[in-house]
Amino acid sequence: MSTHSYITRGGYEKLEKELHHLMSVERPAVIKSLTHARSFGDLSENAEYAAAKERQLQVESKINVISQQLSSLIIIDESMIPSDKAYLGATVKLKDKKTGEEITYMLVSTVEADFNENKISTESPVGRALLGKKAGEAVEITVPAGKLSYKILSVSRD
Repeated sequence: MSTHSYITRGGYEKLEKELHHLMSVERPAVIKSLTHARSFGDLSENAEYAAAKERQLQVESKINVISQQLSSLIIIDESMIPSDKAYLGATVKLKDKKTGEEITYMLVSTVEADFNENKISTESPVGRALLGKKAGEAVEITVPAGKLSYKILSVSRD
């Protein structure tokens, strides 16, 4: 039984690009390293060979994971989603009611979430609380560190 998840077009293309890089650059480089390490002879005490085998395992594992993810993902049709509400693919600008700090998040699938890029999953506490909200609305969110209180300044689709 397969389950499908939704993803933005940009997130899907990023995964495809990563898979292509792994298969066309990383995999051949690992094979070259293995061939070179084998030339040193005795594989039982060959640190270069062991390291190359470990890298091969990591690359093949990542290829398998991304291939499986891509096969179960559905690219969202953003034309079917209201542009004034926070849903998958929306960029939401918030103002922290306590500190006055402004922060912008893009709501994405779990697969493409990256906190360093301010891309948060719609399954995270903050992402879930923002779903369906419009600019001007207030949101209170309970997170492990306590309560967050935001005012939504804008919702857009870039």
